[in-house]
Amino acid sequence: MEAELKEYLTKRPKKSITEASRIPSAVLIPIYKKNGQYHILFTKRSNEMKTHRGQISFPGGARHADDGGLKDTALREAEEEIGLKPEDVTVLGELDDEITTTSNFIVTPFVGMIPHPYRFRPNRAEVERLISVPLAALLDKDNMKPNIETLDGGIVVDSYDYYYRGNIIWGATARILNKLLTIISRLPSANRNTV
Repeated sequence: MEAELKEYLTKRPKKSITEASRIPSAVLIPIYKKNGQYHILFTKRSNEMKTHRGQISFPGGARHADDGGLKDTALREAEEEIGLKPEDVTVLGELDDEITTTSNFIVTPFVGMIPHPYRFRPNRAEVERLISVPLAALLDKDNMKPNIETLDGGIVVDSYDYYYRGNIIWGATARILNKLLTIISRLPSANRNTV
């Protein structure tokens, strides 16, 4: 799947959002393979955080002035939040930008393969715990319910809620996840039941 996904992300036109009033940020979508099955790693944010407290998200945050680019932002934040070293990530590509509804960010998501097993070191000030979800569970339509969200300015957008073992993935994270799952479901390997 990795080669197919990388090729797809490299060839597709990416939709970028540029709004001077919003803060550029980036997240990493960490994917790993365990016992022949792919998993996506999420974080549950600490209740001490200023924004998105207690929410399930991907590691990430606002771009810093000394970041070389948004990919560097995603990798730096993943190292700061969960102890994932940048050199241990194989970035496959990026997804379309997404806007958050409860804060003022433009989020650029990067998809990366990571090794398994891995010794993560969650920063407890930012991350309450790590949540690993099998890709098959996320692709199972019984675990997803359509939703709508209202962006600032009153714009209504389609959104989704994903459920897994008592956890609810919603908001910008769920919209980003939905874009990734839509792409993965179109890959030839998805039709061979190898994702």
